[in-house]
Amino acid sequence: MDASLLEPSLYTVKAILILDNDGDRLFAKYYDDTYPSVKEQKAFEKNIFNKTHRTDSEIALLEGLTVVYKSSIDLYFYVIGSSYENELMLMAVLNCLFDSLSQMLRKNVEKRALLENMEGLFLAVDEIVDGGVILESDPQQVVHRVALRGEDVPLTEQTVSQVLQSAKEQIKWSLLR
Repeated sequence: MDASLLEPSLYTVKAILILDNDGDRLFAKYYDDTYPSVKEQKAFEKNIFNKTHRTDSEIALLEGLTVVYKSSIDLYFYVIGSSYENELMLMAVLNCLFDSLSQMLRKNVEKRALLENMEGLFLAVDEIVDGGVILESDPQQVVHRVALRGEDVPLTEQTVSQVLQSAKEQIKWSLLR
């Protein structure tokens, strides 16, 4: 084995996946080029689903990668690292993601609720892992940061009524001075 592979690295997470109970992708974020094309990614996702969806364990070694996973109703959550990665670190990411979503979806972690809150999922994943580096493992912090980022809607994404309401309030306060 190449000694450079055993060097400590902050780049612990290779991918985060969420698949439905048919093994189809709902969310996938790959942090390196282990699977450079979408075709290779989908083949890997089918393989991982077929190997894990009928088992009760939480960890698998597949295609030279460490995979930690958990399921909830009709969703399968996966965090993937290299074969020499610490499973506890990967499990901390998985648990943080699951617990954050559980809080954001009011304990209703299932496909429909997740699809209605994809923006929150993207924000949560970005708070937990950036470029494969684990940033946060406390779900309370993740949910708090997602809520803050959700409130900070850029002007271009505000509805016309929100802009008019904001303008009315500013005019009202300027007249009251």
